[in-house]
Amino acid sequence: MTVTVLRGRAFLMLLLVSLLGASLAGAPSAAPAPVWQRVAAGVEYRWFDITSSRGTARAHLLSVDLGDARVSAGLLYPGAVAARSSLSALADGAGAVGGVNGDFFHLSETQHPGVEATGAPVGPAVAEGRALKAAVPAGQRFGPALPPGTNTRQVLGVGEDGLARIGELALEGRVSSARGELSLGGLNQYALPVDSVGLFTKDWGAASRARATCGTDTRRDAPCSDETYEVTLRGGQVVAVAETPGRGVIEPGTEVLLGRERGARELRHMAVGDRVHVTYALVAAEQGVQGGAFRFAVGGYPVLRGGRPLDGMDRVTPAVRTAAGVRDAGRRLLLLALDGSAGFRTGLTVVEVADTMRDLGATDAVNLDGGGSSTLVARKEGASRVSVLNHPSGGAQRAVPNGIGVFVRPGSP
Repeated sequence: MTVTVLRGRAFLMLLLVSLLGASLAGAPSAAPAPVWQRVAAGVEYRWFDITSSRGTARAHLLSVDLGDARVSAGLLYPGAVAARSSLSALADGAGAVGGVNGDFFHLSETQHPGVEATGAPVGPAVAEGRALKAAVPAGQRFGPALPPGTNTRQVLGVGEDGLARIGELALEGRVSSARGELSLGGLNQYALPVDSVGLFTKDWGAASRARATCGTDTRRDAPCSDETYEVTLRGGQVVAVAETPGRGVIEPGTEVLLGRERGARELRHMAVGDRVHVTYALVAAEQGVQGGAFRFAVGGYPVLRGGRPLDGMDRVTPAVRTAAGVRDAGRRLLLLALDGSAGFRTGLTVVEVADTMRDLGATDAVNLDGGGSSTLVARKEGASRVSVLNHPSGGAQRAVPNGIGVFVRPGSP
C-alpha cells in the first residue's frame, strides 16, 4: 500500500475529495486513491479498498504514533461495565480525538427467558491502571470461534511504558473470613464459572446480576443455576445476605459476593456482622512480560502473532469487522474498521482481516466486535467533536460497552 504525502492546496483538494468518497456507498472505482489525513499530532486517518473473491471491502484506518509523548490510547467506556453508549458519545465524553469499538459483549438474552441482557463485555478490561472486569468462561462468550490456543482472557492494551502489546490477563483473587480462604472466580462478569464465587463492585453498574449464574463453562444456553447465594459487604463486614442475585447500583465502599453451586454453599456460612476481606488483581499470564502492567486493556482475540496469521481461523465467513494491530515494537497502534454500507457489506473473513493487518505492517493484531458494532470515529480538521468515518452496517451507531480511544495532550500542535 502506497502512502502519498502532499502539501498545500493539493492536499486540501484531495482531502475534501477523499472525505466525500468515504461518505458515499458507491463503487470504489469512483473514488481517487486515498491519502493520509491528519487528525491531530501523531494521529492520521485514511480509507482504502480491499478486493476479495466476493467483492470489495472498504477499510477505515487510524494510525496512532504512541512513540510521540503527546499521544496515548485508553479505554472508552460509559462509567460502568454493564452499560452501553455510542462510540462517538464515549469518545467525546472522554476527550478522545478518535477511536474504534472494542470487545464482543452480551447484547441479547434469548436463551434464558426472564433474564435480562447486561450489555457487559466478554474479556478483561483495564482503565487507567484499574481492573474493571475479568473474562467470562470460554463457553459463555459471544463472537466467532476462537482460534486454537487462544482464550477469552486475551487483550490488546498499552503498558506502563506507553507501548501497545497483546497479552493475557488472568484474575487472581481471595475471599478471606474466619472460616478460611476462597478463591475468587469472577470480577464484574455477566457469566461466572460453575461452582465459583464472583465479586461485583461499583464498576459493575445497576444491571441485574442474575445472568451471572446462568449457563455453564461450556454451554451458554444451559439452564440458570438453582443454587445461588449473595453476600453484601460494606467496609469489610457482611451487612446483608440473599438467596438470589440482586440488581441496582453498588455504592462505593460496598462489594457484593455472588456464589453458584459449591460457591453458594460456601457463602451460606457467612452471617451479618462477619468480617470478610476481599483482594483481587488482573495479572499478566505471560512470564517475564516487558513494559509493566497494562495501563489500559480491552478484550479481543488474537488473529496475528509475530507477523503470522494464527492457524485454524475462519476462512469462509465474511463480515464487517473491527481490528487493532501493533507495529514498530509497540510504538504504533493501528485501528481498523470496515465499512458497513451497502456497496461494501460483504466484508472480510477473519483470515483476510489478519492478512490486511499484516500488510499494514502489524506484527500482532486482535479481532474486535464486528457487524453492527464496527465503528471508527475521529475529529476532522478544526472540529471539537468526532465524526463517524465509516458506515455502521445497521445504518446508525450501535451502543457498545467499550472501545479504544486515542488521546492527544491538550495544547499539542
